[in-house]
Amino acid sequence: MSERVAPPPAALPPKIVELTDGEWHRLHPATPLLRGGFVFVIFLGIVINYAKENILDLIIPAPSGSNGRGGGAGGRGGDSNDNGDPVGYVVHQGLVGIVLAAIAVLLLILIALFYFSWRMNTFRITAEIVEVRSGIVFRTNRRARLDRIQGINIQRPLLARVFGAARLEINQAGHDANVHLAYLRSADADSLRGEILRRASGSREQRQSAGEVGAPGGILEKRLTEFLAPPVGVDGVPPQSVVTMSLPRLIGSAVFSGVTVAIVLIVIVVVVSIVTTGQYFLLVLFFPTIIGSFSFYSRRIVKSLRYSIASTQDGIRIGWGLLSTSNETLPPGRIHSVKINQPLLWRPFGWWEVKINRASHSSTKGADGQANTTILPVGSVADVVRVLELILPELVGLVADDVEIEKALARGDTSRDEVLRDQPRRAVEKSTETLSLIEAGMRSTGPEGGFTTSPRRGQVLRWFSWRRNGFRTAPGSLLLRKGAIWRELIVVPLPRLQSVGLRQGPLHRWLGLAAIDLHTVQGPIDATIGALDAQDARDFFVTASRDAVVAARADQTHRWLENPTLPVPVHGAMWAPPQAAQRLGEPAQRLGDQP
Repeated sequence: MSERVAPPPAALPPKIVELTDGEWHRLHPATPLLRGGFVFVIFLGIVINYAKENILDLIIPAPSGSNGRGGGAGGRGGDSNDNGDPVGYVVHQGLVGIVLAAIAVLLLILIALFYFSWRMNTFRITAEIVEVRSGIVFRTNRRARLDRIQGINIQRPLLARVFGAARLEINQAGHDANVHLAYLRSADADSLRGEILRRASGSREQRQSAGEVGAPGGILEKRLTEFLAPPVGVDGVPPQSVVTMSLPRLIGSAVFSGVTVAIVLIVIVVVVSIVTTGQYFLLVLFFPTIIGSFSFYSRRIVKSLRYSIASTQDGIRIGWGLLSTSNETLPPGRIHSVKINQPLLWRPFGWWEVKINRASHSSTKGADGQANTTILPVGSVADVVRVLELILPELVGLVADDVEIEKALARGDTSRDEVLRDQPRRAVEKSTETLSLIEAGMRSTGPEGGFTTSPRRGQVLRWFSWRRNGFRTAPGSLLLRKGAIWRELIVVPLPRLQSVGLRQGPLHRWLGLAAIDLHTVQGPIDATIGALDAQDARDFFVTASRDAVVAARADQTHRWLENPTLPVPVHGAMWAPPQAAQRLGEPAQRLGDQP
């Protein structure tokens, strides 16, 4: 087995050390302008547009006898046109001085408000919380506990990138619970996120300060470098994406979507209506639909450009966007369920989509232009496998091994040191087993892959999918397989399972069937499966309930660097921390390397 020594933690720039010292700090100086000042700039542009003719007349007098520039529309062609031109009215009424004074006072007030708003908007980062306070008259204070962070999103809107600024959105569980650091210096955003996640991980390592290294060149060259540079990892190296998104596939996935089907149906209805009735009133509804569809297509394609997904020491890094970019890091243990689905029109191309349920609700749209829950907008089976290889080790591999450790310790078969000795390697093996079951279940039917499916009488409720409709257990997780036309495979990690429900309505009871609900956090994934044999459903209910309790008790992924024996996913593989490697008497190395 090849040996690769794990890199030491990167030294922190002095600016990051300063921002994380627990004291209060201010945001980027351009924050007031980025958060609302452009509204005033637009208003000023409208006023200037109205006043341009009058300004020209004041600078260059119009020829005598003429009717003013523009035929009197804004010029000095008479009072008859002043009713439609407020600037002309002000000029002809001799109110220019008063209005200019009022505008100057308004400017001073706005500048003062922007300044005090920036002065009063401060934040601090301690070993336990990220806290933001803002407001001049009405003060607000928001806190994010580090051990409750569900992910950190870095957004770089186009205008913010011009000023070299970025916005950090710290996601917490709950509605409207996120904490925003808007805006910070763009050059500090990635390092600051890495330090916040390091503290949230439970790591006891103290990262030392490094010398400040600035980008060469002037302001323009620095902005250009930031525009073209990819997001960096905690070690200063851009994480290598495991999936490459091609433009033809993006266009095809948008064209062969449910929106296209809806548009085709609308076109058919409109054409049939016009042919049969001779009336064209439905065109009034048709054209807005077409305009909206173009917006959907462009948003979905542009949002997914420069898409990347990679593994870092702090979790899964997902990036997307062309002009306005976003990238988010999902720490281990924050994914509550995974859904792999294939729309009917994608089947000839072998394309799949991967979505997740998460406890937080980000305000940022995801790579597909929809809610930020899609971690693979479109990809082949190989792409799905590569994505799952990033998330399954910490999602199910560690949990499955922790459960076995708890059972072994409860039986008194061995000591904790003995069972922990090879845990990283066993965790990878178990996640590999789960991955093989998922890959087989994506397209299988009937009992293939060890799934328990609906009985034949379930065909009454599942006309086409009764042979595919089924479930099974896997290391550290539960698998639900559904849909014959629109295929779905749902993975629910056992520690994230909040409760299990067993339902049997009148029709189910008459047919001897039942349904199972696996309750996780709210999201796009509904982990429910019905039309099961009643006895199979009861057995699954008992097994899932028991295993979920044991898995939740053994789960340690929420503090992923606190336990030195836990493996950490890095760049598409698993590496054991140095402390764990030293216990084994060998240097730290990436797991999964073949001898």
